[in-house]
Amino acid sequence: MNSVQRKVSDFRLITLAVASALAIAAANADARTGDRQVKAQKSGTTSVQRSRGADGAVDATRTNRKGGVTTVDRYKDGSGMTDATIAGPRGGVTTTDRTRGRDGLVDKTVTGPKGGVTTVDRTRGVDGLTDKAVVGPKGGVSTVDRSRGADGAVDSVTTGPRGGTTTVDRSLNADGTVNRTVTKTPAPK
Repeated sequence: MNSVQRKVSDFRLITLAVASALAIAAANADARTGDRQVKAQKSGTTSVQRSRGADGAVDATRTNRKGGVTTVDRYKDGSGMTDATIAGPRGGVTTTDRTRGRDGLVDKTVTGPKGGVTTVDRTRGVDGLTDKAVVGPKGGVSTVDRSRGADGAVDSVTTGPRGGTTTVDRSLNADGTVNRTVTKTPAPK
């Protein structure tokens, strides 16, 4: 048997061993959760039907276990961005409008079913990294400020709408792995 045949034979044996192990694991998982699966099967079926519109965007119709239908209508706007209108099972409609800012980054405005508006404004910092500000439907502002450390790893400071911060400090090891330290500071009372 030459070396190529030996490698193919070894590959086939490994593949069969992995497939057998996965089949056994799946059978054991079914045995452990058998009652829960039967209840889930009796409670209904969900489905997602997708279709490509004339503009090339993918639309979807989702049916939940209780028969509620959600439709997602994606479409290209005049600038070539993909926007969406989502109609929920109770009649509420959410729209997403994407725009490209002067810096070339994609911003978006989401209008919820009750009229609340959330905006996401992305900007490119002087270091070339993407920062963002999110204004929620109640006016609260969350920001994410990314920066590159001296070692080249990307750090970030996230400030929530109430003033609490989460700082992520990454450091690059000599072997290429990355360490991460996360510090959370609650909002002042």
